[in-house]
Formats: sequence, structure tokens, C-alpha cells
Amino acid sequence: MATFRARDRSSAVLRSPRSEVWAALTDADLIAQITPYVTGIDVEGDRWTWRMATLPVLGISVAPKFTEVMDLHPQDRIVFTHDPSRPDEMTAVTGTYDLTDHAGGGTDVSIDLQIACNLPLPGLARPAVERVMAGVVKHMGTVFSRNLLKHLGEA
Repeated sequence: MATFRARDRSSAVLRSPRSEVWAALTDADLIAQITPYVTGIDVEGDRWTWRMATLPVLGISVAPKFTEVMDLHPQDRIVFTHDPSRPDEMTAVTGTYDLTDHAGGGTDVSIDLQIACNLPLPGLARPAVERVMAGVVKHMGTVFSRNLLKHLGEA
């Protein structure tokens, strides 16, 4: 068993007001609908448990399920960390969304997230596995962004 990681950092200026962007980013049902590979998000208080479709990684199939503690700072910041009471989960995601007013109107949005996944593969497979993970994360981000813009009426 080895731990593999992928990170994504991106930012954009959206025409929508911060309140609308915030509402979208804190709607678990919407997030599950517009994010590829996510099959559902269960919410219990500040815990969001993400369920994902099966993904092939170097000859094995992984169907990640992970629980995030959501620390919401209304209309400013979302901080998410893996639930420390769930050490049994093989996948963990940590990161932040930051929202600020854009000088020309609209909202500046930035995300910085890191995924860690324990897989029954040798550490020597790290370059190949992390390349696959990075590709999946990039695809998820691209499709999520496109779908978010559609939801907000910007596409």
C-alpha cells in the first residue's frame, strides 16, 4: 500500500455576484450533479461524504468514498479537510475555495485542493499513478467549471 497525490490550483473571474457563487458551491446536490465521476454527496452537519464512480488506475479499479469536514466562512471561504474520525477511508481531500469581489464586478474564485489516495500498488508506480490522477483531476476541474458556468447562466 502506498499513498499517491494530485493537486489542483486554479482561479477564475465569474460575472455572477458572490452570493450566487457561494450558493452553488455550498449546494452538495448541485456539486454532485455538475462534477464528473461524483455519484453523490451525503451531508450530515459539517461532514460531506463524497461517493465517486469506479475509476481504473493501472489495472485496479477504485471507487473512492471520503468524508470531508466543511468549514464554511459565509461568502468568503470554504475550507475542507478529511474527517480525522475516518482513518478507514483510502482517499482524503484537503483544500480551500476563496471568493472575493472582483474590481470590475463579479467574483474572483480560487481553489487549491490536494487529493491523497492509498492504493494497493508499490511506491515505484508513483510517477504513472500520479500522472493518471493528475489527468483525472484536470478533467474533473474542466467539466466542473464548464457546468458551474452553465448553472450560473454564464455559458
